[in-house]
Amino acid sequence: MRRARTLRPIWIVSLVGVLLVTMAIGVRYHLDLTAAEERLTGRSRVIDTPQGRLEYAEQGTGRPLLMIHGTGGGFDQGLLFSGDLHERGFRVIAPSRFGYLRSAPDPVAPELQADAFAMLLDELGVQDAVVVGGSAGANFAAAFALRHPERCRALVLLVPASNLNDRDPVEMTEWEKALVARLAGSDFLYWALLRLAPDQVIKTLLATDPTLVGGAARERRERVSDIAEGMLPISRRTEGMLADGRLAGSPTEIDYSSIRVPTLIISAKDDLFGTAGTGRQLSRIIPNSRLVLYETGGHVWVGREEAVSQEIARFSRSVERSN
Repeated sequence: MRRARTLRPIWIVSLVGVLLVTMAIGVRYHLDLTAAEERLTGRSRVIDTPQGRLEYAEQGTGRPLLMIHGTGGGFDQGLLFSGDLHERGFRVIAPSRFGYLRSAPDPVAPELQADAFAMLLDELGVQDAVVVGGSAGANFAAAFALRHPERCRALVLLVPASNLNDRDPVEMTEWEKALVARLAGSDFLYWALLRLAPDQVIKTLLATDPTLVGGAARERRERVSDIAEGMLPISRRTEGMLADGRLAGSPTEIDYSSIRVPTLIISAKDDLFGTAGTGRQLSRIIPNSRLVLYETGGHVWVGREEAVSQEIARFSRSVERSN
């Protein structure tokens, strides 16, 4: 009897401790998700197109540059991917692809999304633009160059995640695929993974060696963190992510060999999505193209941020001079 009385306070203390921890986790999750929503609020606009509602944001002034984001993104990721180009004389226009954030309806084919992007340029009074596609966004940028070559002054395929040989560029183990499928629909699960295993997010979703990030300068680590954190709320990007997965799982229908606009392809040899090999192949397929390959940087080009911006700016200006 005495032993039971002794154990009861311990059990009560343990239960109270569990409840307090649970409450603290819930509060932190709520605060972080609220902050993620606030990061999006008031930064973008929406137009209606025949393909659906299209969201976009702008930054900077000068030569128009259409920045098309990758998987897990939206206009916010597009602005992140554009780096400091808005300070280098570019007017960065960053749409959210269909299925991401406020762009709706469900995702449509890259060709039809390219038509929506052309309507966006019309809405903004832009005749033509440098078009940059990052990661999965490279497919949509290429589709734009094919369907609207007169509107595409130059094309940049940045770490292009394109399925050229019936091989999914975002190749994952079965465990990783199951994890991503669960994460894509749950803000809480993705948030928890970010807090408990950030290196797993960097390796699996950002296709970058976590040790490369850990050894980088603080501002570069913060940029990677911003990209990962920027996927919250992931539930508002689910449809787009699932559509990107379907596209990546089948050989592309985009005829890259028919692209005639000047094209710059950029990747890193240690990109875990294998975009260096894709870049080499694209440089052989696309007639008027140039390939830049970095030894390191991963899929989010860690440590190459300034170099990438310089390459894009230099390439864009060289096209201006040649015209």
